[in-house]
Amino acid sequence: QVQLVESGGGLVQAGGSLRLSCAVSGTTFSMNIVAWYRQRQGQSREWIGTRLIAGASNYADSVKDRFDISIDNAKNTGYLQMNNLKDDDTAVYYCKGVIRQREYWGQGTQVTVSS
Repeated sequence: QVQLVESGGGLVQAGGSLRLSCAVSGTTFSMNIVAWYRQRQGQSREWIGTRLIAGASNYADSVKDRFDISIDNAKNTGYLQMNNLKDDDTAVYYCKGVIRQREYWGQGTQVTVSS
């Protein structure tokens, strides 16, 4: 059974950094695309950005120049590097991976930014 396992969330001060991980388990096939979303309390899920294994990426304006998405092919893991975090970045973060043209979601990880 293919699963995406997220880790790395937690509490961080405003201006700080965190790196979230999204590890593939249950298959040896590579994750071709990884995308990250977040959901603030009481709001709908918001797209943050996407990276293709070939290298192309794009980001929402709200996180551009602060967040970076990468994929480690050897570990079959996607990452979300978050810098200069703001109070408004507090949310549950979810990864979505595409493996053999099927989409899988991580379980979500809480990120809380304190000022």
